[in-house]
Amino acid sequence: MREHTWSLLGLTVRDLTVTAPLDHGDPASTPIEVFARVVTKPGGEDKPFLVYLQGGPGSEAPRPTEATNPSWMGRALEDHQVVMLDQRGTGRSTPVGPDTALPAGAIDGAATLREASVEQRVDYLQHFRADAIVEDAELVRKALGVDTWGLLGQSFGGFCTLRYLSAHADSVSLALFTGGLPCLGEQLDDVYTHTWHGMAARSEAYYQRFEGDRDVMRQLAEKADAGKLLLPDGQKVGVERLRRIGHLLGASGGQERLHYLLDMPQDSPAFAHDLASLLPFGGRNPIYAVLHESCWADGFATRWAADRTMPHGVKQDPTLLGGEHVPRSIFAEDPELAMWAETADALAEHVWPRLYDEKALAAVDVPAAAAVYYDDAYVPREWSMEVVELVPSLKAFVTSEFEHNGLRASGDGVFEHILDLAHGRRVA
Repeated sequence: MREHTWSLLGLTVRDLTVTAPLDHGDPASTPIEVFARVVTKPGGEDKPFLVYLQGGPGSEAPRPTEATNPSWMGRALEDHQVVMLDQRGTGRSTPVGPDTALPAGAIDGAATLREASVEQRVDYLQHFRADAIVEDAELVRKALGVDTWGLLGQSFGGFCTLRYLSAHADSVSLALFTGGLPCLGEQLDDVYTHTWHGMAARSEAYYQRFEGDRDVMRQLAEKADAGKLLLPDGQKVGVERLRRIGHLLGASGGQERLHYLLDMPQDSPAFAHDLASLLPFGGRNPIYAVLHESCWADGFATRWAADRTMPHGVKQDPTLLGGEHVPRSIFAEDPELAMWAETADALAEHVWPRLYDEKALAAVDVPAAAAVYYDDAYVPREWSMEVVELVPSLKAFVTSEFEHNGLRASGDGVFEHILDLAHGRRVA
């Protein structure tokens, strides 16, 4: 383990790097690096660790700038040392990128993924899901010399947390979920059908509030269909890529952010730049697009579920927006994602192993609580509550006060609520 300690506005920060095998099923496989940042208040060196597992997949952990950024961390530091884990493929852990140097010996005959064959890319990328992330975290835990620690999983980080409870519940002293209880087994088509209808309803609610924006959205869709909707670098934005601007409607303040975008003159540089910054699934975090559907795959192949389950009415009306539905077409539209197109096709047909063990989850007695957002745009309440019913110690805080980003948007409110709930200091 490599370690570096520094200070941040009265906090102590320890940067840790450990070595992990690319394939945890083969400890002798190519070594990669896993990075974690431990944040501690003065006098808190003996407090238990709480690991933050970031949403995504494909994004690094937040970079704290003070005790209250991210907003929940100040409350967490009262009771814990907070571990910010850069999940493999992101941040300072061995990253995934088209031209990023591969770890030595990872792929014969290729120094980067751009140089690798589609089959080699699939073989490599299958080791970047929640099961591998959990095994990486176990190595960090052992490097810190502790028997157990707590987990805080946001969105996809909750998927990782549930995998942790499936595989290593004896290493967990506390499990907290925020918008991150996935479906179990082969239910993704039902989930995506549900979220498509949910996004259509959110779109209609948005246009009821901002009536003129539907005409603006229709104009933009016509430009996109004609190949005339351009980003500042000349990229053409197609209708399906444009539709994904609806992801804003799944977060607090998202209606306002979308309105402020559509309120801009369409021929202004401000509009083009703002549109570019708000479109999801870009080249900065390629895992988010390439492995997004795969993060749901609990023992099956996804086969472009988002495209297959899009309702006919949504297909016919481009003003009905999408959320975290990755379209196959985005890999043709975005030049930074173009090299991943064949790989994404192959991954869509890949039959993934199961992530969750219902028998193990039914035996969990770790203090646990989940914030379940009543109308979550991305992780539906109906399937989340099935997990709550399965895990004996898991208590649910079901709320309509917040959207999917409630952990961040609530200050420390959601975090404190579920922390108290897990420890029996509060009734849901």
